[in-house]
Amino acid sequence: MTFRLLFVFLVLSHDRRRVVHFGVTANPTAAWTAQQLVNAFPWESPPRYLLRDRDGSYGEPFPQTAQAMQIREVLTAPRSPWQNAYVERLIGSIRRDCLDHVLVFNQRGLRRILKSYFDYYETSRTHLGLEKDAPVSRPVQPPSFGRVIEIEQVGGLHHRYERRAV
Repeated sequence: MTFRLLFVFLVLSHDRRRVVHFGVTANPTAAWTAQQLVNAFPWESPPRYLLRDRDGSYGEPFPQTAQAMQIREVLTAPRSPWQNAYVERLIGSIRRDCLDHVLVFNQRGLRRILKSYFDYYETSRTHLGLEKDAPVSRPVQPPSFGRVIEIEQVGGLHHRYERRAV
């Protein structure tokens, strides 16, 4: 069996820490990276600002695409991951909560695993910075809603607990 390094491109909305878009590839070319920006905002209006690092995979097409979409790029200082703390925290969470516990065989498998993890991350995983709420807010369920049930997520790696009537 041969192993290949896979790369993930993430677009994260800072306000509620929602994953707007992600892409997976074994070969992150500058053209692919620029296309991911277009894919992230196909119908919605793009953001005014995009905070990103100085990775070489961005290349010349990426700033041209951002400019054409009227997005102002804000570059972090070299070797300064703390300047993009929300994304760095998400990357660490993906590794610790998900990828350290699964085997990834190909791009399609990684895409499926990440989609499942992001569904969990946005609807179930609480964040202290969001006052112990998930990025997609959900109401508190009082005991009158029924007994607590367990719902497996991310292939059983994580669980969500909800109240359901008997």
